[in-house]
Amino acid sequence: MTHVSFSDALKVWGRIGCLSFGGPAGQIALMHREIVEERGWLSEKDFLTALNFCMLLPGPEAMQLATYTGWRLNGVKGGLAAGLLFVLPGAFVVLALSALYAAFGTMGWVAAIFFGVKAAVLAIVIEALLRVARRALKSRADWVIAGLAFASLYVFGLPFPLVIALAALFGFLRGRGSAENQGAAMPPLSQLARTVALWLAIWLVPLAALDVLAGPGHVLTEVGVFFSKLAVVTFGGAYAVLTYMAQAAVEQKQWLAPQEMIDGLGLAETTPGPLILVTEFVGFMAGWRGTGSLWGGLAGATVTLWVTFAPCFLWIFAGAPYIEMIGRKPRLSSALAAITAAVVGVILNLSVWFGLHVLFGVVTRPESWFRPWLPVFASLDVAALALSLIAAAALFRFHLGIPKTLALCATLGLAWKMAF
Repeated sequence: MTHVSFSDALKVWGRIGCLSFGGPAGQIALMHREIVEERGWLSEKDFLTALNFCMLLPGPEAMQLATYTGWRLNGVKGGLAAGLLFVLPGAFVVLALSALYAAFGTMGWVAAIFFGVKAAVLAIVIEALLRVARRALKSRADWVIAGLAFASLYVFGLPFPLVIALAALFGFLRGRGSAENQGAAMPPLSQLARTVALWLAIWLVPLAALDVLAGPGHVLTEVGVFFSKLAVVTFGGAYAVLTYMAQAAVEQKQWLAPQEMIDGLGLAETTPGPLILVTEFVGFMAGWRGTGSLWGGLAGATVTLWVTFAPCFLWIFAGAPYIEMIGRKPRLSSALAAITAAVVGVILNLSVWFGLHVLFGVVTRPESWFRPWLPVFASLDVAALALSLIAAAALFRFHLGIPKTLALCATLGLAWKMAF
């Protein structure tokens, strides 16, 4: 692995954090391009192994992949810097837009600004999917696993954890009988215990203090407890728990109205950072509505961010030292290889879902065992299709690069919305 100075890494993590549009598929694509292809800081195998590991964890896989990569390059401080810089640019944008939304009650102008960005991200995602598939799918079995994973998610709507677990089980059974490779020894359990204790304290002690100071019935305490629970069940990213979160926040707790929840999701989808930042919007609205002040909204957003992302650092810093050791065990290594193939299907599913929602105004999913996402073709957005083709030409034909392509399409998209 190439030696990377902390200052050089900081610049790249800041760049990634500001350009991380398009949900997990776009963010994984961006990191693969920046970390593997352009700089060679991680090998293809190391990147995919890390991605497999992060796919098994609760929470936003792209943010955790950045944290792990930062840890590999520069230790704990590198992991902290990478994780924080991946989240904070988007978090500041979401916070500012949440405050404006609470004050003015509309997000139409935000959608206009980011209309072109979403179209450009679609081309970026497709480019990354092709690159990852070429490198990850090395055998007929890999292609079959990827295809089955895609069909399970897109066509039948099976739970993400089940798909990954079945791929891991297949790989584990396929790896029987292989000789074990010699590698790094298992890190001492005392190190694991210290790491877990430290990050549990960072996560939960502020929450306990909030419970004592504000009381268990205070809206900020309720926000902290609710999103702490959510942090341990968000397997498969934000999409996997969106329905549950929306139902609880809207119907049970009445922190916000149904249309406000839809607007918040649209905000998180069109701004940089992980899609799970929709929780920040929900926390802001809960704090704002519960206290009657913007300061309460700020506090609600802060509490939500803390309990959403502190566990991510716990999972990575506790598990990262064991990833290389896992790769040396034949059965576990085979399980990770199968997950790699399944992850290609997962990224394809995310890419198709994202593409359909960019290009079509109406996308439906039947309520049955056979439930693929289906676009209403009459709702095709011709402008979005044109911008996606322009972005593809800029990337594939003219090699314009991601920042310039995003800027070009954002400008064209805003001009189109202002004209029509």
